[in-house]
Amino acid sequence: MSTIKNQCSKDSSAETSRRKFLRKSLVLSAGVASLGSLGLPRLVDAQPLTQRYPDALVEILDESFTKYRLFNASVEKLATGMRWAEGPVWVGDGRYLLVSDIPNNRIMRWDEISESFSIFRDASNHSNGLTRDRQGRLITCEGSTTNDQGRRVTRTEYDGSITVLADSYDGKRFNSPNDVVVKRDGSVWFTDPPFQTGNYYEGHKIAPVLPDAVYRIDGNSGKVTRVIDSISGPNGLCFSPDEKFLYVVEGRAKPNRLIWAYKVNDDGSLGERRKHIEAQEHGALDGIKCDEDGNLWCGWGSSGAQGAKLESLDGVMIFNTLGKAIGHIKLPERCGNLCFGGSKGNRLFMASSHSLYALYVNTRDATFA
Repeated sequence: MSTIKNQCSKDSSAETSRRKFLRKSLVLSAGVASLGSLGLPRLVDAQPLTQRYPDALVEILDESFTKYRLFNASVEKLATGMRWAEGPVWVGDGRYLLVSDIPNNRIMRWDEISESFSIFRDASNHSNGLTRDRQGRLITCEGSTTNDQGRRVTRTEYDGSITVLADSYDGKRFNSPNDVVVKRDGSVWFTDPPFQTGNYYEGHKIAPVLPDAVYRIDGNSGKVTRVIDSISGPNGLCFSPDEKFLYVVEGRAKPNRLIWAYKVNDDGSLGERRKHIEAQEHGALDGIKCDEDGNLWCGWGSSGAQGAKLESLDGVMIFNTLGKAIGHIKLPERCGNLCFGGSKGNRLFMASSHSLYALYVNTRDATFA
């Protein structure tokens, strides 16, 4: 079991390093922007999928969703060329977005200033879910299934070095860490299904030795605790705005995929659970995010069942606090994961199969501060 190396910014030198890191991010973005104005090739500009307002791709399923739709905001395609886009995270201090391209074994970077799309990290150990900790450092689920690397959760330090937060439990290597979220107390929570263990497309074939599970890494001690081992294919996860509930997708539930709501105890353990959402009509839940009002914004598409109508499913589904579907953002591709970002936190970024899409909405992430 690996433990966290306590490298938080507790002294002036660490804080200085952090400030230098943030300044470099801003300088880099500004530099790219200035080069762009001089004719630097750009792979893509943001392109609206439709020209009409309101955008018919933003479908209101319940009148309560009207407050979240901006009348004159369009679904825009920002970039393309990936094989399976996942785990987007917004880096506000650098004004860019990172997104995993799992089969291509890399993390891509979309820059808000220049609208350029480039490789951020090659040979990423088939990274999947991405997030940032309370100090702004990148937390990565590495789903690679090689024997000597990957299959772990890592932290990228301000100087670019990699710290392994956890790579095993009870002496056994993880399956393929999938999605990750950081609680306000600094604890890191991640899902560990076997999704990337069965092929050479998103990693390497191995025989999993641990059950499907959800884990918690303590923010102080680095101790790894298994908090859920009773669901099949745990996938996306997020906390409610008050962090009293943890929402977890059961990606291989039968007959339909589910989202469970677990009560979070003060000691970091989980209490009773309730079924919060069931994906009907061959829908497929994937990555999820909670907004400041407690609604869940869910990556959506087809479960792959025969008879599923992909064109009517692909995109993002929004559910209210009662688990009722209130909105559907329609996309031409299945959405694997999503995040809120932009300078005001109200831009929804959607990592969708081959491409990255965005939509300005009238809400922000539950963690926005």
